[in-house]
Amino acid sequence: MKRFLLIISFILLTALTSKGQSNREPSPDAVQRIMKFYPNPATTFIKAEFQKNFNAGYTLQIINFIGKQVYEAKNVNSSTTLDLSSYNRGVYIYQLKDPSGKVIESGKFQVSK
Repeated sequence: MKRFLLIISFILLTALTSKGQSNREPSPDAVQRIMKFYPNPATTFIKAEFQKNFNAGYTLQIINFIGKQVYEAKNVNSSTTLDLSSYNRGVYIYQLKDPSGKVIESGKFQVSK
C-alpha cells in the first residue's frame, strides 16, 4: 500500500509541476520561409521562388551532401529554375545569403532519378 501511494503521489507531483512543451521554440517548419523550392523531391528541374521580401542582392548557393558547392547565383531573380540533369541523386542543401554574406535561410531538397 505504501508503494502504491508513493507511486501515485510521484505521478501527481510530476503532472502538476511540469510545464510540458510550453517554452519550446517553434519548429523550423512552422517558421515562415523566404524561399519555396518545388517540386520536392525533384527529377529534372526544381523551381525556387521568393515567398516574401524579395530584395536584389541575394546569393543562392546549392551544396551537395558531402559539402561541395555545386551551384551559385548572385543577385537571384524572384523566380529561378534549376536544371538538375547534371545533379546526382541525393539530398542537396540550399543557402540564401544577403549582400553582406550572412546566411538568412537554409533548407534542403531531394533529387530522385
